[in-house]
Amino acid sequence: MDVTPHSNGTERSLAAGDGHVKEVLSAAHEELKHLLSQRAEIIKRIGTIKQTIVGLANIFGDEILSNDLLELVDRKTSTRQPGFTKACRMVLIEAEAPLGAREVCEHLRRRTPSVLLRHKDPLASVTTVLNRLVEYGEARSVVRENGRRAWQWVADPLSSAVQEAASYVSTKN
Repeated sequence: MDVTPHSNGTERSLAAGDGHVKEVLSAAHEELKHLLSQRAEIIKRIGTIKQTIVGLANIFGDEILSNDLLELVDRKTSTRQPGFTKACRMVLIEAEAPLGAREVCEHLRRRTPSVLLRHKDPLASVTTVLNRLVEYGEARSVVRENGRRAWQWVADPLSSAVQEAASYVSTKN
């Protein structure tokens, strides 16, 4: 009989039934990978929809949005402090071109300066968040001509089509 160290420091014997445990773990592992992939796609899609709504509001004004929609796209003024990641997300969503970490910091200073006050090194915090957004599949990191890194929101092709439609509508009005 084989003896295997257990994660809690004890030893446990391997039995014939361990194949079933490994099977269950393998299935759970596959499902977890699948769900995490789905989550990344959903988060990306949510950002794309928000980007489209924000683009339309930028063209036609916030008054075209209901209070509920204003809140959902983080445009409603409130006394509640937005989360740091959420604030960085919105800066990227609203940006027309890739932004460097310093530029994101500058946008945050103009838009929600209080969100930076809780951070000793805002630039490092912003860089960390931007890299996490890349890991989540919400943003991409690009290298500018000067060799410096910048980040850009990842938009679905549908968003571009909707933005083109909004652009077309705005030229007709």
